[in-house]
Amino acid sequence: MMDATATTDFIHLYEPGGDPARAPLLLLHGTGGDERDLIGLGRTVAPGAALLSPRGKVLEGPMPRFFRRLAEGVFDEDDLRRRTHELADFVEAARQRYGLAQPVAVGFSNGANIAASLLLLRPEVLAGAALLRAMSPFAQPPQADLSGKRVLILSGAMDPIVPADDVARLAKTLSGNGASVDHRTLPAGHGLSQPDIGLLQSWLAAG
Repeated sequence: MMDATATTDFIHLYEPGGDPARAPLLLLHGTGGDERDLIGLGRTVAPGAALLSPRGKVLEGPMPRFFRRLAEGVFDEDDLRRRTHELADFVEAARQRYGLAQPVAVGFSNGANIAASLLLLRPEVLAGAALLRAMSPFAQPPQADLSGKRVLILSGAMDPIVPADDVARLAKTLSGNGASVDHRTLPAGHGLSQPDIGLLQSWLAAG
């Protein structure tokens, strides 16, 4: 059974978990997605985990996003910071409401970028994160204590949107702040491939 409601103004889906040993997943969609986009992926990669999936509140034309951008690959960092804190407050409220442990974020594209921002600005909110096709959210990233947090970064070698040096900088930023980072580059574009799903599934199972 799913609970689709608006808490602190985030429309979201919540699916209770059947396996208490599994960390809950915070599912963060890409540009143009919504709260339903990653539910199937969440069920596949972490069977039995509770799933919390909010819809981004920023609209770019008709497409939901989690924060504004000025152009492709150019983020509105003031908006990103504000939206990151807003999302963090939503997660904290949802944890109380649903009785959830600290979640692991699984974010794709725009959702991966705000998940990386959550790690840097509000590290207490997440147990870890899987960042699928992420970019560095900040030109000058803030310092954060990420010791004990696991991070998986999956990049596409043929991704036309994410420059390789940009995601390498993100991996370096997170590991430099103490996270245990596993960064893999796959023979794929910006979309997710079957190997992404397999790697994500094994990484979550090992957590």
